[in-house]
Amino acid sequence: MTEHCKQCGAALSADEIGLHKKLCGKMSESFCCIDCLAKHFEVTRELLEEKIEQFRAMGCSLFIR
Repeated sequence: MTEHCKQCGAALSADEIGLHKKLCGKMSESFCCIDCLAKHFEVTRELLEEKIEQFRAMGCSLFIR
């Protein structure tokens, strides 16, 4: 079953779910897409995409390829 953004209803990628958990808590049960997270934190989508790559490079298990 595909997860959807709790704000806008967009289908979510595994990276978006991982990012939500990383930024908002691993126990989260509903998630936001990267665009809604960017709005919430008042940052750019590009910054959050860079953070995903940084977390992946650090070996964070939420961003395994």
